[in-house]
Amino acid sequence: MQSKLFVLAAAFGAFVLNAAAWDYEGHHAVNEMALASLPANFPAFALTPEARTRITFLAGEPDRWRNVTSTRNGTGLALGHCSGPDHYLDLEDLKDYDLTPETLPPFRYVFVADIVKARLAHPERFPEIDPAKNSDHTRELSGFLPWAISENFQKLQSCFATLAALEKAGGTADEIANARQDILYVMGVMGHYVGDASQPLHATMYHHGWTTNNNPNHYGTSPTFHAWIDGTFFKKTGGIDMGRLLPKVVPAEKMATENPDAIFRAAVKFVVEDNQLVEPLYQLDKSGKLSNKGNAGAEGREFLEGRMLKSGQLLGSLWLTAWQTAPEDTFLERELQQRAAAAATNNPAATTPAQPANLRLKE
Repeated sequence: MQSKLFVLAAAFGAFVLNAAAWDYEGHHAVNEMALASLPANFPAFALTPEARTRITFLAGEPDRWRNVTSTRNGTGLALGHCSGPDHYLDLEDLKDYDLTPETLPPFRYVFVADIVKARLAHPERFPEIDPAKNSDHTRELSGFLPWAISENFQKLQSCFATLAALEKAGGTADEIANARQDILYVMGVMGHYVGDASQPLHATMYHHGWTTNNNPNHYGTSPTFHAWIDGTFFKKTGGIDMGRLLPKVVPAEKMATENPDAIFRAAVKFVVEDNQLVEPLYQLDKSGKLSNKGNAGAEGREFLEGRMLKSGQLLGSLWLTAWQTAPEDTFLERELQQRAAAAATNNPAATTPAQPANLRLKE
């Protein structure tokens, strides 16, 4: 099975990406590995060469939103405020809110309320924020990465439910085609956040050098360390070796969803595991194993590519699970049936394809 997955992915040009990991090319690789993990009976429209190109391109979409956000120039601040914190979760902050990973609420705004309550009750725990460095008002936050993953999972379930209703109850060809494009979009964008969750510096307060808590082990403090891990290391060492990674991909598996919070808890667990690798990552850097000199970075490459593979596997399983567990959209089915019945009786009040039933709101 692994060899078949490798051949399938390789057919779409998946070998060496000559640029940065967890920059666009790294996120592209995560989505590519996730696609390679999907079973042959996954909806065919999502497995065409054109769809694969779309899904892997969209892996970089959330970072492209960040490109227009500049706290210095004052541009894109609202977009940066609402989307920037979705890329990370500084787990060490949770203790200041009297929370643990196990007690995190599955709803992001309940978490925001917990932050507000802690800041009001214990202002001594929180250093003063420099307004000049907080024009997008994100310094008060610790990130929303597991919420971004679980919310996009539910969006994907909704997209599959919409498509199923349209196909079952008389959606037009245009409506079905648009519903399929919605699925590809959410699959691609969702992949970005799952990819972020395997980069250890997206799960820690030590994201741009070990610059707090006295640094007793004398780890690197350079603010460029994050960029080195995100992409420069691979750019300087020949790119991501997809020819080595793809044979390691195993088939996606359906995840447990009996508990309504199951996907959120799985996302939190994945981020916690990532946080546990923060110090090993700094140790690799300190010992020169993330160097681009000769073969010195071989162990570092193994570490980083292994993290991307973990994200690819989780992402494929999330896509598969969203498809297999999408609920039935009975409201949309009724609307479509009513539209068809009205059209059959030439009712002038009928909802026509020019007024798609799937755009009407449930009351």
